[in-house]
Amino acid sequence: MLPLKIHVPDASYHKNLISCQVACPVHTDARGYVRAIADGRFDEAYLIARGPNPFASICGRICGAPCEIACRRGKIPKVNDDGMFVGQDRPIAIRALKRFACDQAGPEARPIDEVLSSIKNFVPPIAADAEEMVALLKSGINRTVEKADGKRIAIIGAGPAGLSAAHDLALMGFKPVVFEIEPVAAGMLAVGVPAYRLPRELIEKEISVIEALGVEIRCGVQVGKDISFAELREDFASVIIAVGAKSSRGLGLTGENGPGVIGGVDLLRAVSLGEKIEMGREIVVIGGGNVAYDVARSVVRQIAFDTARTAARLAETARVYLVSLEGAEEMPADTIEIVEGDEEGIERSNGWGPTEIVRDESGRVTGVAFRKCLRVYDEDRKFSPVYDDEETKIIPCDTVLLAVGQSPTLSFLKDGGQDVERVRGDWLKVDAATLQTTAKGVFVAGDLAHGTRLLIDAVASGKTAARSVYQYITGKALEHELVKTHIVLDRYRRERGYESIRRVEVRTIDPAERLEHPENVVEVGYSREEAMREASRCLDCGVTPVFDGNRCVLCGGCADVCPTECLKLISLDDLDFDMEVSDLITRSIGRDSELSENSAILKDEDRCIRCALCAIRCPVDAISMERVTFSTTWSSI
Repeated sequence: MLPLKIHVPDASYHKNLISCQVACPVHTDARGYVRAIADGRFDEAYLIARGPNPFASICGRICGAPCEIACRRGKIPKVNDDGMFVGQDRPIAIRALKRFACDQAGPEARPIDEVLSSIKNFVPPIAADAEEMVALLKSGINRTVEKADGKRIAIIGAGPAGLSAAHDLALMGFKPVVFEIEPVAAGMLAVGVPAYRLPRELIEKEISVIEALGVEIRCGVQVGKDISFAELREDFASVIIAVGAKSSRGLGLTGENGPGVIGGVDLLRAVSLGEKIEMGREIVVIGGGNVAYDVARSVVRQIAFDTARTAARLAETARVYLVSLEGAEEMPADTIEIVEGDEEGIERSNGWGPTEIVRDESGRVTGVAFRKCLRVYDEDRKFSPVYDDEETKIIPCDTVLLAVGQSPTLSFLKDGGQDVERVRGDWLKVDAATLQTTAKGVFVAGDLAHGTRLLIDAVASGKTAARSVYQYITGKALEHELVKTHIVLDRYRRERGYESIRRVEVRTIDPAERLEHPENVVEVGYSREEAMREASRCLDCGVTPVFDGNRCVLCGGCADVCPTECLKLISLDDLDFDMEVSDLITRSIGRDSELSENSAILKDEDRCIRCALCAIRCPVDAISMERVTFSTTWSSI
């Protein structure tokens, strides 16, 4: 038998067990609000979700949910009635549960002043290491955090990164002023994400809470035209550039320039702002990500609404193709986008790369030429497509929409931004830790800081930029000390049958109803009963069995009773350990003891469902169920 690799719990071990929180860029205590929902504490669930995230309600609708991908429930092995392994369980529907909590107690459910008051006064019942600005400033009661003196900070761009920075800066005591080129705030949330995914009134209410903190948002102001970058640097103590990547990227294809070819984000912006955009009835969308699906599904809705066609009859008058380089399994779009796109009549073609936009003698688009893509990524998962030039096809169409990437536009830096260095094109040279540019007092946030990522990544970068501005202005860094505490749960029990509950699917409206109006919201969300049932599936990874080696008699009862076989007793000479672990073992059993005469208990964390059967079974009380909490003390030094 090969030696087993082991890891002895260190200072960060139990913190890392809460994998949903570790995966979240702002360290939202997802476990906390999910368990609160399971217990029916909906107001508390909202406040836990909102603590580190000023866009909690919006994230509940459209977040890419890295927390859900990391969820330990999705790693638990499933067995059938015959005891045979049939794959892994499915993760908790964390994003949908966040939406439920926000629907119950967020700005969509009650007055803004009431929401703001509850946010400011909330003290989480279980301490967690979240990036929560309100909690940070509560440390100021002990005068450990010095509040800013009201200096004005300019922020270019009212997207999620810029507004998250403004939110935290306002709480710190600054006076942030946000300049937005569009007639509405929220950036791509308002002019990129379709209304069928994100209702516009929800965006307005979420932003109203931020404005109520003292954030000033000036829409319809173009930096570089209405006000220069040089003026901002002169009139404000610091500047954060959070313009995002809002320009469609081209492919450089023959025939790409000219009528009939439209950038995907340009189409989304026009639809969001109610602007008329000329399209035909035979449309090819090129791209395989979420933006490509937003584009294709928006087009389907516009055509259906304009022609009063249902999904079933749409193909009689129009066709919308979505063509991606990637195969169906490799597409970067979320699975739900692909499934719902198929339901709505989008004709998907995988594994084809465009070579030319075909035009007739008058310059009209007549089709797109493609060649077969055999491979998109190399062995190291780097983008390195391989094509078969012998296998080609032309898809007839009269309109082409490109959704293959985006880039920023920074022409406003010409006046006053010559000291802001660039690394390539319109991408800036940025300190990865502080998000400061090469120019004094100029920071970036969002896509400009790290490329196009998730909404929650933009929120995280905005919060980082705010902290860096605080240090730049005050000369004091915000530091925190984390203290871990174990709380023994003497009578810990779980919901009956929680381990066998299947994931509760989020309800959606019928495809035909979706196409009746472009703004009909597809996702219905959970009812109270559905939300509590789904939340009860959470393993509550902040709770874990802790073993006392001094009491253990190695009877094996814990391993025998474990329903997922996550515990194993094994001889020490079958383990593969490093010098640090070797020293630990030596101190425990003595230098002269034989490894083969001593045993260890191994625990597979990916299998543990926190059922407490091991603790209940132990005859010598060597196992206790303990909740790990993290109290954070902030200071400015």
